[in-house]
Amino acid sequence: MKKLISLLLVLALALTLVACGGSGASSTSGAKTYKVGVAIYQYNDNFMTLYRQEIENYFKTLETDDVKYEITMVDGKNDMAEQTNQIDTFITQKMDVIICNLVQTSSAEVIIDKVVAADIPLILINREPLGDNGDESYEGIINNPKVCYVGADARQSGTYQGEIVLALPNKGDINGDGVVNYVMVVGDPENPDAQYRTEFSIKALTDAGVKVNELVKNVGNWDQAKGNEIVDAALAQYGKDIEVVFCNNDGMALGAAAAIEKHGRKVGEDIYLLGVDALTECQEMVKNGTMTGTVLNDHIGQSHAAVDAAVAALKGEALQNYYWVDYVKVDASYFG
Repeated sequence: MKKLISLLLVLALALTLVACGGSGASSTSGAKTYKVGVAIYQYNDNFMTLYRQEIENYFKTLETDDVKYEITMVDGKNDMAEQTNQIDTFITQKMDVIICNLVQTSSAEVIIDKVVAADIPLILINREPLGDNGDESYEGIINNPKVCYVGADARQSGTYQGEIVLALPNKGDINGDGVVNYVMVVGDPENPDAQYRTEFSIKALTDAGVKVNELVKNVGNWDQAKGNEIVDAALAQYGKDIEVVFCNNDGMALGAAAAIEKHGRKVGEDIYLLGVDALTECQEMVKNGTMTGTVLNDHIGQSHAAVDAAVAALKGEALQNYYWVDYVKVDASYFG
């Protein structure tokens, strides 16, 4: 009987040692795991695909044995009601921080109020909510240490598009009649980025004394197929009169490029094409001359800034109201 008791004691001690050893080896099991909710306005967007992938990648690089990040990312499907439900779910799930790429900037107040009431830090990205006058900072962000906006100044991207045209020998006036005839493919008319890119691309030309004539301005909703449809129809209607095609993003510019090719036009010879985002494919097109220029919308810089802000909030640090990332002009000179 004594032998049996001794044997049981030895086994118990062995099991205790194994358990202790297991606990020490699983140091990651003691890590603090933060729950991060990421709401993207639409997965079917070339730029935001790169952006959201980089958010996940960058969070992984910041993980340590002591800190982990559990990312829940959702597709708003360009539907504000859908995104509002997703934010409600994030709040119910008690996310530690929320990163939100708004479907509609006009709904910013609703989203901010919900998240602030739940005492969850909120990082708004890519689509800047504007003040009531459309040219001032949004009061829901100002002086709120748990809410911020991370993005780039879209006025700069529009200006850069115009400057790329101004740098051309003929300043976009291919037929030499003293007027630049253009087509404008707009992303989303409610989106400040689209508004500013539309306005400031042309303002750069007119401020430099270039006369312009708008032949077509139509909404492509950031979509490649819509960009193709708009430019195809414009070329069918105006033909050789069109000298420059401005697109608010590269996705629509890719669609425009296909329409230009279909109509037998050649970028750099009898038409110019501008986009924004500097997608890899579009950079190659600029390099080989099938696209006049684009503007680098730095998804790496912006996504990293957004994640850094989220991490700062998780540490209890007060957020700045705005974090800005510069655009970069991409034309033939960009490649040396």
